[in-house]
Amino acid sequence: MQSNKLFLFLFGLIAGISVSAQQNKPEVLGLNLENYDYPFDLHYLNITSQNETYQMAYMDVRPAKPNGQAVLLLHGKNFNGAYWRETANILAGEQGFRVVIPDQIGFGKSSKPEHYPYSFQQLATNTKTLLDTLNIEKISVLGHSMGGMLATRFALMYPERTHKFILVNPIGLEDWKLKVPYKPVEWWYANELNKTYEGIRKYQLESYYDNQWKPEYDEWVNLLAGWTLNIDYPRIAWNAALTYDMIFTQPVCYEFKHIEAPTLLIIGQRDRTALGKPLVSDEVRATMGNYPELGKRTQQQIPNARLVELDNIGHLPHIEAFDRFIGPLVEFLNE
Repeated sequence: MQSNKLFLFLFGLIAGISVSAQQNKPEVLGLNLENYDYPFDLHYLNITSQNETYQMAYMDVRPAKPNGQAVLLLHGKNFNGAYWRETANILAGEQGFRVVIPDQIGFGKSSKPEHYPYSFQQLATNTKTLLDTLNIEKISVLGHSMGGMLATRFALMYPERTHKFILVNPIGLEDWKLKVPYKPVEWWYANELNKTYEGIRKYQLESYYDNQWKPEYDEWVNLLAGWTLNIDYPRIAWNAALTYDMIFTQPVCYEFKHIEAPTLLIIGQRDRTALGKPLVSDEVRATMGNYPELGKRTQQQIPNARLVELDNIGHLPHIEAFDRFIGPLVEFLNE
């Protein structure tokens, strides 16, 4: 009897692991995430850029009771506009802000060019074109991760359009070229082609969440992993490689002193994200992505900046600790 119980226990455990693995297994996703639903109505803008026309996907979340202000939410490199759904629900649904959430060219549901010389200036120009089309003259600009670098470039190029400026665990608070050897686009491309579900999850677990995983994080792993199963994944990988090169070669950290808009920095203190860590020694790696230090330094560089430090939070405060993230943001936007 005892052996039967042990057998049933082990069988159940193995079956449970199998079911869990099956549930977490990503499905094949379309080139432009055609089979993944976004949280709000999706629109497309034809962008003419560099003698080609591309589709820029975006969500324009209109509040039932408008307060007359708008917020632009800019996604990170390994994400798309969908991960702003909870933020947009509060800002539009409870606070009355109009919320604009684009997928940049090369990301999410937007076009994936075969060849596109990426620059933050070009992405900022595309974003301004979107705002012009929506007849939005002034807007608060929020960027997370790579979106923080884009938000910075937008605020520098269009200070008259930037009402308030918010950075949420942005990358680019330091210049990695000073520590990491340059790798050509082909190297980044080969690296992207080798990505798997296991590798993507491991990277996010270690880099974003400091080895503290929750089941709700699986969605953002599966979006990237699902792309690797697509027959057109080489095109996605090539765009990813080009944007890595853009991030590495186009730092914004030297220009923070020119930001004119009132600024809020929301910095998860457990974050250690930095581009190129595997390419340097252990000693150099230990000096990269020190967000507690980088947040303080950036606050000092931006003339009118406020810093909110979130203890024991990693790279994605709006996913990992939404309640602690949204409070300071709403307070700042309503001032």
